[in-house]
Amino acid sequence: MTGSLIVDKSKLTELLDQLRLGVPQEIRAAEEVLYQKEQIMNVALADAKRAKEKAEDEFSRQLTQSEQQRRAQEILEDAQDRASRILQMAEAEAQNRRTEADAYALRTLRSLEREVNGISGSVRKGIDMLAGSTLAGTVASGKEFGDDD
Repeated sequence: MTGSLIVDKSKLTELLDQLRLGVPQEIRAAEEVLYQKEQIMNVALADAKRAKEKAEDEFSRQLTQSEQQRRAQEILEDAQDRASRILQMAEAEAQNRRTEADAYALRTLRSLEREVNGISGSVRKGIDMLAGSTLAGTVASGKEFGDDD
């Protein structure tokens, strides 16, 4: 046998016509599938882009919120530190003023004591002098000191 084959020409023509008609339909169907694939990809890419932007916005918002909370905490701690320092300074100043007031009161009382002692000495001298002259007069008159009759 040789490699020859007998083919019915009409059947071959009919098959070729069917192929010619079928191929464009298959090509159109394939093109439609490719178009739909492209549309699906575009929608998926747009959805992915929106989801990414939303996630980035949310991350940024949370980061900003976290940064604000961190900053607020720093401000609070700073304010507490300053308040503590002011309170310590006020307590030290109050203690200093109490010490100064006590020292002033002590100086004033000592000065008053010296004055009272001086006045007391003068009073004592006056009493002694009066008592001495009264006793001398009583002895001369014959009356006792303290007798009023």
